Amino acid sequence: MTDATALAAAIAEGRVSTRDVMAASLARMREVPGAVSRVLPDEEALALVEEAAPGPFSGVPFLVKDLGSLARGLKQSAGSAAIAKRIEASKADSSLIALFRAAGLVPFGLSAVPEVGLALSTEPEGQPPATNSFDASRTPGGSSGGAAAAVASGIVAIAHATDAAGSIRVPAACCGLWGLKPSRGVSPMGPDYNNWLMGIASELVLARSLRDVRTALACVAKTDVPLAPRVAVIIPETCDDSQRAATLGAAQALEAAGYTVTDGPPSSPNPEYISRPMSVIRTILCAALHEGLTATGVPDEELPPLIRAARQEGEALTGVEVFGASRSLMELRDNILEFFGETDALLMPVLSGPPPKLGAFPMDYADLDAHFLKMESLAPNAAWANVAGLPALAFPAGFDDGLPVGAQLIGRPNSDTALLDMAAPLAHLVDIPFPQTIAGMPI
Repeated sequence: MTDATALAAAIAEGRVSTRDVMAASLARMREVPGAVSRVLPDEEALALVEEAAPGPFSGVPFLVKDLGSLARGLKQSAGSAAIAKRIEASKADSSLIALFRAAGLVPFGLSAVPEVGLALSTEPEGQPPATNSFDASRTPGGSSGGAAAAVASGIVAIAHATDAAGSIRVPAACCGLWGLKPSRGVSPMGPDYNNWLMGIASELVLARSLRDVRTALACVAKTDVPLAPRVAVIIPETCDDSQRAATLGAAQALEAAGYTVTDGPPSSPNPEYISRPMSVIRTILCAALHEGLTATGVPDEELPPLIRAARQEGEALTGVEVFGASRSLMELRDNILEFFGETDALLMPVLSGPPPKLGAFPMDYADLDAHFLKMESLAPNAAWANVAGLPALAFPAGFDDGLPVGAQLIGRPNSDTALLDMAAPLAHLVDIPFPQTIAGMPI
């Protein structure tokens, strides 16, 4: 298996040197334009591997997302040239990145994101678009699309990712990867909390294997809420046949492993429990955009029309409306937990269809209603886990017409570790034809 665990073992056993692995990552990065937005100079990156901490991923190159927790020496600008002009590189690691570094990972660059993370495709202005390794005309997703493209194409074996409305799970599904959106508060987001977003956002990794995600979680947090082997399957009517077939295939694998699998409640295209979570997320994102862009000193005229419209919507929000969004989060959390009924986990598709073509999420228009509806249509039910603070694990469930098909398991709050245990029968459900090397190294 070509994953971060295998790469770390090859380094530990002396089959390959850490410098050679980093050099291969740097070389592969230049062959895959669009995945990485910013990188340390080669000699700095190569010197960093000499400082790699002993740990489960010791010496493994690592990309930090250009949005979320900060890494020392890297200038994180959320995919925005306007922000990049006004900030400096971070002088210290955020808590999460410090834990990743303590696990032996070596952060040497930033993975690309859509501008301010506001899209499910990764095509920041002024940079090459991140493309899908299985079809270069399609997106690897967003907003952690650069991270997904980097892992799927073999630049790195594992990469930092964040999820406020599906941004770990959508790229995982687009690229045949594993990605856990942790429960609210499980992954540390201090000391700055610049990506807290009232609790809808969580951070961890995108990886090629369940075991890599399990190890990454264990390095940063522990959860102990158990799950009974009871799973309800929910397939929105908007999902195509390949998403339906892959999800049902995962259900059969769980049933064969002894799980109790039942049909969940029907999911029509736009019931309140789908549309309302995304509406609350929209309020939070627009308020956060206005606050962050104003604090950074970015004027409207330096923003693309869509971001400008979102910033202006955030500026127009009253304190009462923002406070109402915080109350709605808790109300929706209770409603969604009731939706679980007698089951402990929900199994459903991540996407409604294949990864979209590049250009599906333009930012040169200002129609926020159409933009958020498009995101909701691509990833139905993704917002549930964010507003309710639930762990949600995306995994490869199929391969159709040359493209990966993903599904997700959503568990009860703080059942992250148990959810990964539950996914064990799915670890080899499908063989995704990744490149047979990672960072150019045969493992």
